[in-house]
Amino acid sequence: MTVPPPVRDLVVLLARVGIGVVFVAHGWQKLADTGIDGVAAGFEQMDVPLATASAWFAALVELVGGAALILGAATPVVGLLLAVDMLGAYLFAHAGNGMFVAEGGAELVLTLGAASLLLAAAGPGRFSVDHVLRRSLRPTAAVRG
Repeated sequence: MTVPPPVRDLVVLLARVGIGVVFVAHGWQKLADTGIDGVAAGFEQMDVPLATASAWFAALVELVGGAALILGAATPVVGLLLAVDMLGAYLFAHAGNGMFVAEGGAELVLTLGAASLLLAAAGPGRFSVDHVLRRSLRPTAAVRG
C-alpha cells in the first residue's frame, strides 16, 4: 500500500512539529530553567568533555534545531545535529540505566535520536521551508532557455 503524497507530507509535518516541540522544550529548559552553568556542572559530574561548550551545544542545538524542525528548515543538517546531541546524551547520561526514562533510561534519547535521523534521511516533506526554498531556487522555463 502506498501512502498518497499529501497524506505523507501531512504525517511528516506532524512528526516534525511534535519532535521539534520536545527539542525546543529541552533546549529552553537548559537555557532558562537550569541555566548553562547548571547544565555544565551536571555535565562535569557525568565526565562530558568540555562541559561548558557541550552545555551550550546541547542547549542551542535543541532550541534552535527544534525550531528549525518545526519549520522544516535545513532539515538534513538539523536532523544530524540533533542525532549527535542525542548520541552524546545516551553515551554520557543514559547508557547503563536500562530502557525506561523513569529510571534514567534511554527510551527518550533513543526515540528522539532515531526520529531525527529519519527526518534527516527522509526530508521535511512538502509543508516546509526547505520545500519552498527548493521550489523558489529552481530555474524557470524562461531561464533554462
